[in-house]
Amino acid sequence: MSPKLGAHMSAAGGVSKAFARGQSVGCETIQIFTRNQNRWESKPLDPAEIQRWHAAAAATGIAPAISHSSYLINLGSPDDALWEKSIGALVDELQRAEALGLLGVVLHPGAHMEQGEEVGIARVAAGLDRAHAATAGFQTLTLLEITAGQGTTLGYKFEHLAAMRSQAATAERIAVCFDTCHAFAAGYDFRTPESYAAMIEAFDRTVGLDLLKCFHLNDSKGTLGNRRDRHEHIGKGGIGLSGFAHLLNDPRFAGVPMLLETDKSDDLHEDAENLAVLRGLIEPGNG
Repeated sequence: MSPKLGAHMSAAGGVSKAFARGQSVGCETIQIFTRNQNRWESKPLDPAEIQRWHAAAAATGIAPAISHSSYLINLGSPDDALWEKSIGALVDELQRAEALGLLGVVLHPGAHMEQGEEVGIARVAAGLDRAHAATAGFQTLTLLEITAGQGTTLGYKFEHLAAMRSQAATAERIAVCFDTCHAFAAGYDFRTPESYAAMIEAFDRTVGLDLLKCFHLNDSKGTLGNRRDRHEHIGKGGIGLSGFAHLLNDPRFAGVPMLLETDKSDDLHEDAENLAVLRGLIEPGNG
């Protein structure tokens, strides 16, 4: 059994339309934005559209589906007004995801804005608890994403993610999304069998492989440890094909969703091509 491969799909015209787009390029799993990712305001999901979503999910068999939260959210912010606004936006994201039956909401943990990493991590954990308290009983997970580490961004070390979860009273609601471009930019090398094994062992020791619920598969336009978040098509960047081959053939990640977040045209041919490259890396017997 191999991982489930898919991509981030546009929800233009209604979230349910993402399934047909995903199906057209061979997605087994998809990620979407359930609201405008660059605005604080959002219209509620139309109940009829939620019904169409569930019908399309059943018809296509594409599962699980995941959402990515707004880029504006910063649970690490020392500014109380922005912190409260971020908590409210995360609550909205979780409510939408729960209504759609999503596995989780991918969240960039935030930035400490020169207050220091320990202060920022504590702020993130407190913000997560607030959002989870407002959505008690939800099945949808909050998926903390490993980051590239630009500026004062938190989450570029496995230890950051572990600390956020351990300091939260609602740890059972929190898991992790592993972005290959971000991890590589943060300094984690996984291009050789030895470096891959060492990185996965470090993640398991620090966070726990049972908490790794999804991957973003993106090559990197930058070099190892450059701390820049620049996605590239599979095999065209600094990671190269070998790093992806290690992930795809690791039996511990069988059935785990792995999603592209690479640039694409309106006809989505890049997604089809990248998915074909990834499937070509799966060794016989792992498919």
